[in-house]
Amino acid sequence: MAELGTRLREARTEAGLTQAQLAELIGVSRKTINTVENGVFVPSTTLALKLARALKTNVETLFFLP
Repeated sequence: MAELGTRLREARTEAGLTQAQLAELIGVSRKTINTVENGVFVPSTTLALKLARALKTNVETLFFLP
């Protein structure tokens, strides 16, 4: 299975949000945001969509197949 690339950290930083603020916006823990940003955890479709909505972008901008 291919690894998932992520631009989540860049998008979150551009939005001026901390990991904790983004986590609170979408109802997950800060650790969840951290593990997704570091490629430890592959987000579910639902989580990816919530992240994209919170960051006012689309899933394809945040995640990609290298």
